[in-house]
Parts: sequence; structure tokens; C-alpha cells
Amino acid sequence: MKALLCSEFTGLDALRVEDVASPVPNKGQVVITVKAAGVNFPDTLIVAGKYQIKPPLPFAPGGEFAGVVREVGEGVTSVNVGERVLGVSLYGGFAEEAVIDANRVVPIAPSIGFDVAAALMFAHGTSWHALKDRGSLRPGETLLVLGASGGVGLAAVEIGKLMGATVIAAASTDAKLAACRERGADHTINYAHDDLKDAVRALTAGRGVDVVYDPVGGDLSEPALRAMAWKGRFLVIGFASGTIPRIPLNLPLLKGISIVGVFWGEFMRREPERNAENVPDIMQAVAAGKLKPLISGRYPLTRAVDALRAIERREVTGKVIIEP
Repeated sequence: MKALLCSEFTGLDALRVEDVASPVPNKGQVVITVKAAGVNFPDTLIVAGKYQIKPPLPFAPGGEFAGVVREVGEGVTSVNVGERVLGVSLYGGFAEEAVIDANRVVPIAPSIGFDVAAALMFAHGTSWHALKDRGSLRPGETLLVLGASGGVGLAAVEIGKLMGATVIAAASTDAKLAACRERGADHTINYAHDDLKDAVRALTAGRGVDVVYDPVGGDLSEPALRAMAWKGRFLVIGFASGTIPRIPLNLPLLKGISIVGVFWGEFMRREPERNAENVPDIMQAVAAGKLKPLISGRYPLTRAVDALRAIERREVTGKVIIEP
């Protein structure tokens, strides 16, 4: 089979599509024939050795993928050969076949395409966990989403609306903000031109927002924090800007704000039972058409590096996928 291999932690330039042996499942594992794989920002970090975990070399990046079960290992009873599934892992998905622990595999309904399934869990799993479990977002509250046109950002916009919040989407171009409005955003802010803090205060009549969803970091975090309401919850999702902000701690003190870390991958590992409670809700919302990942690009495996570069440059609206 063919796979996109990372043989050294030097970034995207070293990735190559190569012929490798088909994987064989160990006890408790399954092998999936990959039909589609989602591309995510952590994929660009893991091949550069900048992620929290470094897989053994060589490996194929790609942490979420969907396809058909080709083979099951000893002791696997949760899924069967021929079943349509999605898999969530740290790596392995940018290949024609992938091996994964069976407890990281979720059956998908016939009404959900492989492309949608592959674009689903990293973004919507993260955002669902963030807004429900960590942010306790309630109907009638106001949610500010930074980097709102990206994969996790658009997912947060959709889920925020589903949870009954008023959603303010912030992004860097008018085209990106148009995509946010199509996904239900009530208000938008172009922070390339407008002062973020002043714009939020104007939209909320000076009250501020209850929850900030921040996957960007950098120069946006502090003005967003300053634009929060009393007892707001600031959700730290990631640092797509490449800069981890330094926050003056008098700001959360003065407004009773909680700064809350969101690490969905670690939540999934440490609290698998609680994560398993969220997955059916997400899948049901997708099957009902209430959540729909925006897929803005499709790439063959031979152009997987192009997809990763687009993510790295923050050029992607929604999600892009690789179809081996």
C-alpha cells in the first residue's frame, strides 16, 4: 500500500509518499481501508517534532480518518469486517490502510459520507467538549469565537448556535466571515481591520461576552479577555498564531473570569467514558443535519503535503481532506 511517511522530524519538506507493507492488527486492533482523512493543524506540528507526543519513526501523519474495516485483531468484538467506521488517533491516517486500537473506532451511519466523517471528530469533538464540558455554555449566553473560519472555529460556531447561544465570529477576512454567517453566526468581526475589544463591547452594549473560544492565541487573546463579562469563561484551545500569549492575571481577577484549558485528546485518553457520552450526541446532530462540516478542499494522497501547507499557512476555511 501507499502511505505519506515522515522519516525525520524536520517538517513538511521531508514527507514522501512511499510503498510500505500493509498493516497487520495486534490484539485489540483493527485495520481500516481509508476512504478519507481529515487534515488538522496538529498534523503540521507532529511532523516537525513540535507536538506533545513524538511517534516512532517512520510514521504516517493523519489523526482522523474514515473507511471500511478490512481486518480485526484478536479479541475485537465492537466492530466487524466490512463495517463503515471513523477512527481517531494521533497518526496513521494519510495512507491507503491504517491500523488503530478498536476502542478508538466509531461506527458511522449510512447517511454520513466518509468525507464528512473524516472531517468531523477533531473539530467537532474538540468544540463540543470545550463548550459543553469546559465552558458550560448556556442558552442565552454570548460566545465569541476567534479564528472562527477554521475547522475548530466553524465547529464552535455551529455548536454554539445549537446550544442556544448568541455567536460572535471573529476572523481575518470578509470571505472567511461570510462562511461563518452561513454556519449561523449572529455577528461577525474582521479583526484585521477592527479593534476586537471595541467591536465586542459595541455588539454586547458594553456587557461583554460570557465565553471566549480561542484556538489562535497571539495578539488576540488579551483583547478578547478584556472584552469578557463578569464570571466569563475563557477557553484555551490552541495557538495557531504560533505565539503563546502572556496574560496579565489582574484581568481575570477583576471580573471573576475563569481561564480554562481544553485538551480534547488528553480528555479522550483520561476520561474515555465521558468522551463516549459526547460522541453519539455529535453523530446524531450530524445525521439530523444540525451540524455539517464545511469541506473546502479535497486532495489525493500524492498532494497531501499541499493540504498540510494550506493548513500551516492558515489559508483553509473549514476543513480539507485527503482521499487516498
